[in-house]
Amino acid sequence: MMNRRSFVTAAGITLLGTSLGAKMAFASAATDRRFVFIIQRGAADGLATLAPVGDPAFAAQRGLLAEDFAAAPKLDSMFALHPSLANVAALHAAKQALFVHAIASPYRDRSHFDGQNVLETGGSAAYSLKDGWLNRMLSLLPPAEAKAIAIAATIPMALRGRIEVASYAPTALPDASDDLIARVSTLYQDDPQLHAAWKQATSTRMLTGDMAADNGRNAAANGALAAKLLAADNGSRIAMIETGGWDTHAQQRGRLAAQLRGLDGLIGALKDGLGPLWANTMVAVATEFGRTVKVNGTGGTDHGTASMAMLLGGAVNGGRVIADWPGLGDAALYEGRDLKPTTDLDTFIASAAGGHFGIEGKRALTTLFPETRSARTIDGLVRA
Repeated sequence: MMNRRSFVTAAGITLLGTSLGAKMAFASAATDRRFVFIIQRGAADGLATLAPVGDPAFAAQRGLLAEDFAAAPKLDSMFALHPSLANVAALHAAKQALFVHAIASPYRDRSHFDGQNVLETGGSAAYSLKDGWLNRMLSLLPPAEAKAIAIAATIPMALRGRIEVASYAPTALPDASDDLIARVSTLYQDDPQLHAAWKQATSTRMLTGDMAADNGRNAAANGALAAKLLAADNGSRIAMIETGGWDTHAQQRGRLAAQLRGLDGLIGALKDGLGPLWANTMVAVATEFGRTVKVNGTGGTDHGTASMAMLLGGAVNGGRVIADWPGLGDAALYEGRDLKPTTDLDTFIASAAGGHFGIEGKRALTTLFPETRSARTIDGLVRA
């Protein structure tokens, strides 16, 4: 088995020290580049998304969850991608998908609310910052290009801040019962203007939740909607898409497979909808934390620490897995239960987004994640 250092070298990761200085100018000219952040709310199981099948401890530690990877496509000698991710696998084959494993934000506890706050604000602890890293990223773009849209019921924390952004969903509808929605729909049925507005609102309501809902069709519609908004003349350059349903405490195997099919459909629809713009698009997918290595008594997993993240798009220097792999043996686990984090999510996001928009690495890192302790960025994430 490869050791951690030889594996990370084989993965082709290059770390740039701050002593190298600026290699890229700040973004100052108009750009046709698009950036999409997909958040997986609920703590997605990275070990069941991109499985380390080459780790000798994998099968024994994961039990029935390992069975999904018996015939799954292998990306290299260590990792196999879940078979539900057919579109993502095709992107990897086209060198338009890159994965980073054993990755985590600075957060080390296991509260969804606190973990999501750290992920979205980019702080070193929950609620230490009052705005989001994605909003701060807008400040690095030319004013005419600093436009963002959220496919969400309200503006997510990552997009909140001094720069105004839009959200494409009503704020009240997600809390309403299905019966109430049906009754109001009937009430508006004969009013041409209100019926059209209501139909659009309720359609958007269906898009912003569980990836497995309606057999994944809502997730695909979500991707198509985001593509439409990003591709519009004078449209947004940045979008955030909320996805839920990733908290798999029980009966994970079938549940996660359906979730991943939904995510895969979303990504496929986003790519198709963007058309030629896909060549200049980067999609980042991340979750607040991972899940336990061992399966619990109900066929699920509990809240963990490290997970995996994805970069997808025509602008991505893909076809790779980056992993300073810590191992899955009991002695290697974080606090005796979780995948140990070896790569910093903040550094990864800042390096990807900064490189995508041509922003000098340290500038991107300290603006997006002002409380970071990292002094270096990751090079080579963006296609030359």
